[in-house]
Amino acid sequence: MTTRAQQPDRRLSKRQRLRRQRDFERTFAQQRRFVGEFMILWHYEGDDVAQRLGVVASRRIGPAVIRNRAKRRLREVFRLNRRNFQGQGDVVLVARPGIVKAAWNDLVAEFKELATRAGLLAKEFVTDT
Repeated sequence: MTTRAQQPDRRLSKRQRLRRQRDFERTFAQQRRFVGEFMILWHYEGDDVAQRLGVVASRRIGPAVIRNRAKRRLREVFRLNRRNFQGQGDVVLVARPGIVKAAWNDLVAEFKELATRAGLLAKEFVTDT
């Protein structure tokens, strides 16, 4: 049995997160978006940036508790699949209504499908979960 101290840190570091408004605006301005039922994936292609994630949940999703849950789910689905990503650039995931009630497998499948359409995930990594 491994203790918590022995487990690798799987969190997103500060360098792996989008924090500044101008980074979000730059990603939205490039107009590369892929729309799904539960999320919208925006992608900024750039060699000058490392692979980073930004998460957005507007008030249309619900009160703060629901928005925070939606953001946690989006961060987790990204975190579990990021090792299979290819290339560089920023990714912004925007929560859509219904994300909190969606089955986990549906979220993972949709994320993989959107990431593949964006060219972030090789098709060989898209399998049924």
